[in-house]
Amino acid sequence: MSTTHGQWPRRQWLGVIEEYRDLLDLPEGLQAVTLREGGTPLVHSEWLSGLTGAEVWLKVEANNPTGSFKDRGMTAAISVAKHEGDQAVVCASTGNTSASMAAYAAKAGLKPLVLIPEGKIAAGKMAQAVVHGAQIIMVRGNFDHCLDIARGLARDYPVALVNSVNPVRLQGQKTASFEICDFLGDAPDYHLLPVGNAGNIAAYWMGYQQYSGLGRSSRLPVMRGFQAEGAAPLVTGEPFPDPETKATAIRVGNPASWHLAEMAAKESEGRFAAVSDAQILAAQAELARRDGVFVEPASAAGVAGLLAELAAGESYAGRTVAITVTGHGLKDTATALESFTDIVDTVVDADVEAAAAAAGLA
Repeated sequence: MSTTHGQWPRRQWLGVIEEYRDLLDLPEGLQAVTLREGGTPLVHSEWLSGLTGAEVWLKVEANNPTGSFKDRGMTAAISVAKHEGDQAVVCASTGNTSASMAAYAAKAGLKPLVLIPEGKIAAGKMAQAVVHGAQIIMVRGNFDHCLDIARGLARDYPVALVNSVNPVRLQGQKTASFEICDFLGDAPDYHLLPVGNAGNIAAYWMGYQQYSGLGRSSRLPVMRGFQAEGAAPLVTGEPFPDPETKATAIRVGNPASWHLAEMAAKESEGRFAAVSDAQILAAQAELARRDGVFVEPASAAGVAGLLAELAAGESYAGRTVAITVTGHGLKDTATALESFTDIVDTVVDADVEAAAAAAGLA
């Protein structure tokens, strides 16, 4: 678009429903409840590209309004709930879903009810839900117990369930794959991402298939999902009754979208693998130091998986790789700082020479 006579283009991103409405299975006449989610950057990783000999791109979902990919699905779920006349919404959450739901429910004027597992939520995410006005109920149990209760509430009481078991959520989340194809001009050869409740890998695959079917991309990527070793049911094939990992956002023992995720892996000739907490935290730190992208621990699982595969002899050379990093590092600063014994390197007097000496410049 030309910008003559000092007139700059005024077009702004409208949110995923308005940007891709004709590709989403949503009720006709739906009014979008939006915080202008989506349109997140695809950032080139010189670090990972150099290590792999591939073109590696990071889909940085931290740039969504509440700091995670959950906003894509939540705009759809909350918009439909409001459209259908619901007065309240409920979710089970390890943090990001509750933050997103509370924000969008506030925007829509709906009552948000959040079920969280006892002692299993990062303070940053809890703060978001509380400040947005959610009613918080802590359950003596894990995420899977919370989801069972949320399903029961939605079944027996006048409240809409907005976890990813709600298929409308996946309609919103699949738009991330549209954006990747639109930016790259085609689908990547491989797509790597963290997997917890498993809705996101299913949504990406749905979107890639849709774009391919419409002729907007010439190929389908191989989908590879990475779980934490302490919560890796899709890797072992068995639920984890007591999942445990520092990557709290993927601390899920019995994923609600298990079947859809397995289909995505099978149909794309992909797979699931597990990485340790140490590998996840190391990848989180390296990503921040080398690419300037600060993500919460779970978000680094895809990067940790790529590094583990390289160490095992896997090659991505000459290919295009997209890695979704799902949430902002500010969501969980306590975990990020655990490995730092001293945050401040030194203390000096208010003197230029002293500061230069401390910095090794003198």
